[in-house]
Amino acid sequence: MRRRQFVRIASAAAATGLLARARPGGAQSLAGKQIRLIVPFPAGGPTDIVARPLAQMLGEALKATFMIDNRAGAGGSIGTEAVARSAPDGQTLLMGTVGTQAINPALYRNLPYDPVRDFTPVALVVLAPVAIVVHPAQPVKTLAELVALARRSPGKLNYGSAGAGTPGHLTAEMFKRAAGIDIQHVPYKGSAPAIIDLIGGQIQIMFDPLQSVLSNVQAGKLRALAISSKARSLVLPDVPTIAESGYDGFETTAWWGVFGPRGMSETVTVTLVGEIERIVHSDAFRNKLEPLGVIPTALAGAALASFQQSELAKWGKAVRDADIRID
Repeated sequence: MRRRQFVRIASAAAATGLLARARPGGAQSLAGKQIRLIVPFPAGGPTDIVARPLAQMLGEALKATFMIDNRAGAGGSIGTEAVARSAPDGQTLLMGTVGTQAINPALYRNLPYDPVRDFTPVALVVLAPVAIVVHPAQPVKTLAELVALARRSPGKLNYGSAGAGTPGHLTAEMFKRAAGIDIQHVPYKGSAPAIIDLIGGQIQIMFDPLQSVLSNVQAGKLRALAISSKARSLVLPDVPTIAESGYDGFETTAWWGVFGPRGMSETVTVTLVGEIERIVHSDAFRNKLEPLGVIPTALAGAALASFQQSELAKWGKAVRDADIRID
């Protein structure tokens, strides 16, 4: 609760300063235009799930046509670089993630973009915990039982993630160290193919943001053992947190936000901030996203830039501790 209150207060302060300088020209310059919102992961994954309702509502608010452009690959780097190299006219935007904007700089030796220098931060949109899920056929119903099974068969269990260095992967590696277990990572190109293989029995466990696995958990196709946030999720109130399950202080949170290319005009930026703030705080957006297990959270301007710096430090340490590097 304290974190949510902080985010709301910081968001309100940032929005007040930005909107006070807003001019009608930003909305007018985008009206009637076709705007690409690049999602740097496959369709159907957690980033796509957040991007689509946001794009629809932004298009309606700005009287513009928003097109989702899924450009997956290299942990989100391909799509992210495309935005970094695009014209700063507000017609190409990024649905950035904790991975693309905070994890990848520590993960990739030759990242083709700088997550701070090459972008204009617009607004954070949602936060979400990582869920630990298994196939219902697995003989485990609690996190303790999963740990016990892994200890009986070191190196024999496989876990999937949306890719190397994603929040799911790093949460899994952090949990492996905390629990003292050896389970093998199977990286996928996005969440959707990993979920298919988990349901099909090719892998035994998956670590991924809650919104991508929730529908299959609710349908009984997957079993959720724990989530990585500090508090339980409203959509799965019977599923404990990792901290509750015996790992005090364990917490990771994935996040998604909108970024534009470096040099985007203040007029366009503050227009986008204003509309995104209104959308994220609207009942329509909350009613669409909260049932999926995410927490709509607006954070803009200097507050978002400061948040990103803290996340770069936090996740950079997680990457170094796990000794993960990708050439």
